[in-house]
Amino acid sequence: MSELIGRRDMMRSVGLGALAFSMGSKGAAAAEGSEAKTAVPKEYELPDLPYAFDALAPVLAEDVLRVHHDRHHAGYVNGLNSTLKKLEQARAAGDFGNVKALSRDLAFHGSGHVLHSLYWQSMTPGGSSEPEARLLGVIERAFGSYAGFKGQFLAATKAVEGSGWGLLAYEPVGQGLVVLQVEKHQNLTIWGVVPLMVCDVWEHAYYVQYQNRRSEYVDGFFKLIDWPGVEARCVAAMA
Repeated sequence: MSELIGRRDMMRSVGLGALAFSMGSKGAAAAEGSEAKTAVPKEYELPDLPYAFDALAPVLAEDVLRVHHDRHHAGYVNGLNSTLKKLEQARAAGDFGNVKALSRDLAFHGSGHVLHSLYWQSMTPGGSSEPEARLLGVIERAFGSYAGFKGQFLAATKAVEGSGWGLLAYEPVGQGLVVLQVEKHQNLTIWGVVPLMVCDVWEHAYYVQYQNRRSEYVDGFFKLIDWPGVEARCVAAMA
């Protein structure tokens, strides 16, 4: 596992490659290469789903996925772009009287966009069984065993208070994986972590289909995880 863990500066991994996919095509362009230094900020875009709307059934019904993506996620993208325009106007006017509310909106909509983008990427039609050797080794190092990780992730996600997310992330300071509960996008997290896989437990993600049976939904989500995708993000974070 030494080739994966490495001794290089892990903080370098937080930025470009790990986050570019979540920005949408225009936002990602500003984060790539030396052009980022002179690029004009771009509007964020709603990314397409990496599969058809009915591809995750029966765990997630087509209508549930369509509303979640086309309305809820789109709402975060629109809110993010709107907030950035208001902040631009505030800077032009030199009037920052509303900056506290705008900063909250920026964090709320920005985090909603990033985490939803990762949520779509965290699943694949039919799932992909269990992690393969490299990622499995990293999981075992962090949690003792795959069963230990699975038990902790499921329990933590089901126990999120109110609306939020269950999240598997790479924590670059300790150079290991952690399972986190994220409440309202920003709470109960560690700054600097690189999200690798998330489960949305806001009620809009499951309530129409599962009502108050969050546990059943989380169990279903776990069957859909795209482990090769998680591994690719993990390797990128550790590079």
